[in-house]
Amino acid sequence: MLYDTIMGIKQRLTNLKFGKDEIKEESHDNDVKSSNVVSIVFRSLILDLLAFTMILPLLPALLDYYKEIDDKKGLYTWILKHTQNIQIYLNAPDKFSTVLFGGFLGSMYSFLQFLAMPIIGALSDVYGRRPMMILCLSGITISYITWALSQNFAIFVLSRFIGGISKGNISLSMAIITDVTSLKNRGKSMALVGIAFSIGFIVGPMIGVIFSKIAGNEKEGYWYIFPAIFALIIALSDLFYIINCLEETLPIHRRAKSLSHGIYGAIIYINPIDLFQFNGVTELSPNELKNLRTLGRSYFLYLFVYSGLEFTLTFLTHHTFFFTSMQQGYMFLVIGLTMATLQGRFVRRIPADRTKFYGELGLWLVIPAFIFIGIAETVFCLYIGIFIFSVSTAMAVTCMMTLVTRIGPDNQKGTITGIFRSLGALARACGPIIASIAFWSIGSSTTYLIGAIVLIIPPLILKGILTN
Repeated sequence: MLYDTIMGIKQRLTNLKFGKDEIKEESHDNDVKSSNVVSIVFRSLILDLLAFTMILPLLPALLDYYKEIDDKKGLYTWILKHTQNIQIYLNAPDKFSTVLFGGFLGSMYSFLQFLAMPIIGALSDVYGRRPMMILCLSGITISYITWALSQNFAIFVLSRFIGGISKGNISLSMAIITDVTSLKNRGKSMALVGIAFSIGFIVGPMIGVIFSKIAGNEKEGYWYIFPAIFALIIALSDLFYIINCLEETLPIHRRAKSLSHGIYGAIIYINPIDLFQFNGVTELSPNELKNLRTLGRSYFLYLFVYSGLEFTLTFLTHHTFFFTSMQQGYMFLVIGLTMATLQGRFVRRIPADRTKFYGELGLWLVIPAFIFIGIAETVFCLYIGIFIFSVSTAMAVTCMMTLVTRIGPDNQKGTITGIFRSLGALARACGPIIASIAFWSIGSSTTYLIGAIVLIIPPLILKGILTN
């Protein structure tokens, strides 16, 4: 009897050992699958951002070009006539008119993202990530086709309209990463999103500049066709890559059963009041809801001011420091290299319990960045501000996005990241136009210094987050 008991215990220990081996093997398989999915998303984002950032150093020259070819009956002239009265009242210089046009385009693009992203995120919670990703990338591809055909300002605006309404792929990418990663590894994977942005800012603007130089003088002929076609090729490559390589990451049993019902269900995803309250998200504890709302307010105010500097920076260097497109390309190279180095070597290794600390640090660092750029009278002082700006961005945005992905149930991650990114898009919709008007009327230095003062508030708001 004692023998039988000993053998029984031995058999149970053996079974337990095999069970542990099976768990380890399953965990390893899940880690490999997660790594593969994250790699696919990372490559897709790089392709998307290469095409997206190509236009950044070209935008001032593009607007000057459309101004010159306008037949006095086009959209450019129509908008210009409606701004002349304000220009006279504010005694603003005519040379900054392209800044105002740029602000209009930047705000329109982001406003469309604001409308689209939470709805796309919510739809992906119901119908899956893959079909919505393909839909977004198809729309982006069409926007580049339209840009290549933009022989006047109205068609160019149409291309930006299509691109903005289709730009839900970034929030979807974060939802996909959330689907396949654990809380422990999520920060490291989210940092890859930041690295993809950095690579885009390194390579994309340089490609755009090189193509404009190959085409010849920026102010003669349809020189924009060359970067537009190349952007189209990249977008098509991204679309086919996702179609062939990305598998669905949200199983049917983990999906939301339906969107909120009726017209009200659509409104809560685009109504700013509902967005700030995160009313489109269900199944949250009071603490989770408080943390989401606090994060949303801090993120919105930060991006509202930040996006104004980010957008008007190319106009500042174009009009004040007389940067050529190539020099602007080098500027984006510095920004991208700084962000990529910091995110690859440091931000990815931030422990989960230190994410909030470094998020706050990033928010504080953007303040001296604004001050240096605002008071810059030399290129050296300008680049000090740009360097601090890059360091701040690398930490603040990535850490805040990591914090938000840790909140809420799995079947609401698409909605949560969509709403959060939509708040950022709303900030970017307001920031560029407000900053452009201020740049146009009171000058760059005053605009940036006021921005630095306002940016004291976001890190103070973030202190209200209760770490889990």
